[in-house]
Amino acid sequence: MPAGTKVCVDKKLSPAFNARYEKRDRHLQNMIDSEVLVEAEGVSRFFGKTAAVADVSFMIRRGEVLGFLGPNGAGKTTTMQMLSGNLAPSSGRILIAGHGMQSDPRHAKAVLGYLPEHPPLYRELTVDEYLNYCAALHRIPRAKRRAARERAKGRCGLGDVGGRLTANLSKGYQQRVGLAQAIIHEPPVVILDEPTVGLDPIQIREIRLLIRELGQDRAVILSTHILPEVQASCDRVQIIHKGHLILNETINDLMHRVQSQALIVAFRRDPDVALVQSLAGVQSVTVVEDKRLRLFHEPESDPTDALVRLSMEQDWGLCEINPEHSSLENIFVELTGEQPEPL
Repeated sequence: MPAGTKVCVDKKLSPAFNARYEKRDRHLQNMIDSEVLVEAEGVSRFFGKTAAVADVSFMIRRGEVLGFLGPNGAGKTTTMQMLSGNLAPSSGRILIAGHGMQSDPRHAKAVLGYLPEHPPLYRELTVDEYLNYCAALHRIPRAKRRAARERAKGRCGLGDVGGRLTANLSKGYQQRVGLAQAIIHEPPVVILDEPTVGLDPIQIREIRLLIRELGQDRAVILSTHILPEVQASCDRVQIIHKGHLILNETINDLMHRVQSQALIVAFRRDPDVALVQSLAGVQSVTVVEDKRLRLFHEPESDPTDALVRLSMEQDWGLCEINPEHSSLENIFVELTGEQPEPL
């Protein structure tokens, strides 16, 4: 859009238009009340012969925040673009609140709020002008736009920058404006692609609280490669790597998974590794260093008591036994071979 171009969004709306809007509003509320709001079935996307996303399937329910995690280049942004209707899948089906993104894109996109990796801002407009424009694009009646705009600004910490040009805002504030446009029409499905990029720690904490608030009665997809974002904001986590989903678990299940499943043990005299390996519940034993072992065991079978008895019987001189705690970062590295970005 050339500099100085006026965006005409303030024309009076006819009663018929307002009636259609109210009908649409009720229709959206009915969709919000449905349990499953996002479904992806066997979705793939090829660029030439390269599969950026391969046979990805999942669903998201109302009141759920899904963390979509993966290293750079794993296929996160491509998946987000397909879910939002900005990129057609090569195969598979996407349903948003029961509407097919390919077969019924108008209704599917009407219930979406999308923040892409780079916020879609018009740099020659002020924040208020831009959000008014976004409200009009979402067919919010003129009489309701101001309230919608101020509500979105308040949620995103933009209350004192409404009159400033978006071009003159810091990167963090531009990110906030992008988030405000994604939620201005109160959509039941919100897709956020790296929403905390460029924000300082205090702003990140505010956005996390907003994500949790949005997730109370909506379906929220949070695409990121920053592990603390997932742990702080999400109910469920998926890890994508080289276009394939390699993990899909609730945060509770994942936290159970990262509980101690290994023991570090040390002895004064050399132990018999084969005997330690034979203990009930022990999956494997590795030698850490001289007279020190790491025991991997089943989560429900702690071999500590049996190990103490065996050490006394064999006179190994057990002098140390400590649980080894795993973490989401360890699981990420184990599954992908990549180091995630720290906060």
